[in-house]
Amino acid sequence: MSAKRSFGRFFTENAVVIIFLLITVLAVKPSGLSLTYIIQEMLTRLGRNSFLVLALLLPIYAGMGLNFGMTLGAMAGQIGLIFAINWNIMGVPGIAFAALIGTPISIFMGWVCGVVLNKAKGREMVTGYILAYFINGIYQFVVLYLMGSIIPIRSPAILLSRGYGIRNTLNLDGVRQSLDNLLMLKGGPFSLPLATYLVIGVLCLFVIWFKKTKLGQDMRAVGHNMAVADMAGIPVDRTRIIAIIISTVLASYGQIIFLQNMGNVATYNAHDQTSFFAVAAILVGGASVKKATIPNVFIGVVLLHLLFVVSPRAGQNLFDSAMIGEFFRQFIGYGVIALSLVLYAWRSRKEALRAREGLRGLAVGATGVAGVAKAPAGGGAGGKAT
Repeated sequence: MSAKRSFGRFFTENAVVIIFLLITVLAVKPSGLSLTYIIQEMLTRLGRNSFLVLALLLPIYAGMGLNFGMTLGAMAGQIGLIFAINWNIMGVPGIAFAALIGTPISIFMGWVCGVVLNKAKGREMVTGYILAYFINGIYQFVVLYLMGSIIPIRSPAILLSRGYGIRNTLNLDGVRQSLDNLLMLKGGPFSLPLATYLVIGVLCLFVIWFKKTKLGQDMRAVGHNMAVADMAGIPVDRTRIIAIIISTVLASYGQIIFLQNMGNVATYNAHDQTSFFAVAAILVGGASVKKATIPNVFIGVVLLHLLFVVSPRAGQNLFDSAMIGEFFRQFIGYGVIALSLVLYAWRSRKEALRAREGLRGLAVGATGVAGVAKAPAGGGAGGKAT
């Protein structure tokens, strides 16, 4: 019975990973793709997407759930790239310049996001999602109307024909894969963007180190119980804001890394799905709203993007329509988020019920002990009276 219970608990805790792995494995053969091609795609996509997904970790540690507000950081990174193109700064210096421009913007946006989320404690995820839509309107106004009219743009090549506003799609030829090609390790049919992996490795080391600092410990305490952390003298609101600011800044850098690999940027909607796919990846890796680790990030990126690679081709071969694979991919992405949140809510309710039953059992036991303790006293008193 205990083995059955242990298996059931393992399955419920890893249901998303198991289901996703089964679906992906079943789709590999119908896709007809070679193993060499799939491995190379995974190596490329790990470098392209992992930094963005790692940006989600600190808010989870601080008990703020999945940071859908990381889209704000993606917008800041794109603004940095626009200015890098405008000033014709190429290569790795162009990426560094974009990060330099994006940093203060993302810090400010992260502060705004943190302040708003502190007003909506317990509903951070949906609040961050809606806040991203609101800030997106401001971003569109700045890029579509202010750039070129009020904000000076020296390169006419990136302006719309009317003389202000940025073009819908910008080629990042100046910085295209400049970080990836900085240290490209080639072995047989495979190419590994070593410099990008080193940057991701540095971020992983930063996260591990940060968790051991005083601020990192404060975030864990706040994430565990805000009331207890507040009584312990930890500035809860300030700690939560710092977690969101760091996450937003990292999202800005992650979007720059992502776009330099892609080689172009859709000015007005490249950031739209940033948080969605990052959240889907970390949930596919086995993380939850309250718990996430670095391995969850890499497992999730591999599984999610493995499906992204094989599903369109599998749809083409099975149903003679690649769009079937695209629809399936979108369905699975949204379904993963929904399933993860439902399982988390179910587990939380079950754990709360188990805790209440444990407290009730202790209360009944204490009452029984008290009754047994009183009985001899009553009997003694009665005997004495007799």
